[in-house]
Amino acid sequence: MNDITTYILDARELIILFASHLVLAAIMLVVGLWLISKLISFIISMMEKKEVDESLRPFLKSVVSITLKIILIISVISVLGVPTTSFIALIGSAGLAIGLALQGSLSNFAGGILILTIKPFKKGDFITAQGESGTVFQISIFNTILKTPNNQIVYIPNGKLAGSTITNFSAESTRRLVIEWGISYNDDIPKAKAILARIIEADERILKEPAPSIVVTSLGDSSVNITSRVWCTNGDYWAVNFELHEKVKMTFDEEDITIPFPQRDVHFYAAQSNGQVNTPLEPSSHP
Repeated sequence: MNDITTYILDARELIILFASHLVLAAIMLVVGLWLISKLISFIISMMEKKEVDESLRPFLKSVVSITLKIILIISVISVLGVPTTSFIALIGSAGLAIGLALQGSLSNFAGGILILTIKPFKKGDFITAQGESGTVFQISIFNTILKTPNNQIVYIPNGKLAGSTITNFSAESTRRLVIEWGISYNDDIPKAKAILARIIEADERILKEPAPSIVVTSLGDSSVNITSRVWCTNGDYWAVNFELHEKVKMTFDEEDITIPFPQRDVHFYAAQSNGQVNTPLEPSSHP
């Protein structure tokens, strides 16, 4: 009878102890979830204040929320008296196995975080990277989507993109346009330069500062090469490029400035007679 009474008393003490731990765990869970929600709201407001990329905000929110909730659950389990050492080891082993299985995805994931944090480009920029050129259509965690000038969609993994050379043509508001013009060796160089200067001066899209430059850059096999360097806005770059080529060609034709094609002088020699070589015949130019 005494043994039964002792068991009953011990069981009651255990129930009371477990109930107190259960109440404490429940309070900790409720308060913890409330604190996590407040912390998440604070983090979201800070990201908006710091103008963190919109593509990165949901991800960071999820990572912080999941991490804090895992810590909270482990703490609640510990309060209930359940050993957490093996539980933590199990989580670590599972994380290691998942990491090894998803090495490529994790590389792209890390690259996405790097791109969204450092911001070498943004949506709408025209870039060249990994042998592809196009306008940035979307930046996600695992890949970046480009839309090419031919309206094709290109997916580039962020892991490779973050570790490669990226040329951003939209980073600056202005851009330099360099065009080389070839004229004949018989043409008047100052005249050709004056024609180029006149055409450039008449185009209002070409900026006055930095000042345009027109210089002789090389003496080619078939032409004297004159290079023009002008500045314009990014939006006008291609229009100026195309129209400048057309206007210069038409004006050169009107002003009798020749744009030569590649050519070669061929000399014909008479047949040898009595061991002597006759003088060359009149040279003939052929393309």
